Amino acid sequence: MANPGTHTGSHTGSPSIDPGTHDAYWRENFRNESYYDRNYEWDDYEPAYRYGRESYSMHTGRRYSDVERVLESGWERAKGKSRLMWQNAKEAVRAGWHRIERAMPGDADRD
Repeated sequence: MANPGTHTGSHTGSPSIDPGTHDAYWRENFRNESYYDRNYEWDDYEPAYRYGRESYSMHTGRRYSDVERVLESGWERAKGKSRLMWQNAKEAVRAGWHRIERAMPGDADRD
């Protein structure tokens, strides 16, 4: 049985956290993260968390550290109207990735 707030991804057949649950969690908690900068708001961070979630689904089974450079190169396309540059966004992307990863059986990079 899937964890609460998870469902089976339609195109991959692998479980994933419901995007609404993921977004609600980060909307409530993003200001509590060590990387949070009060000069930025939810609309700046949301694309980073979404990018982390979506990227995990595209790279399931791989470690974040193995794909970080790929993610960096895609950030300009993924960020939409976010004001975050990669240096400011990467920790939120990593957090979004790891939140999904920890909800899955077998944490790929064992963190």
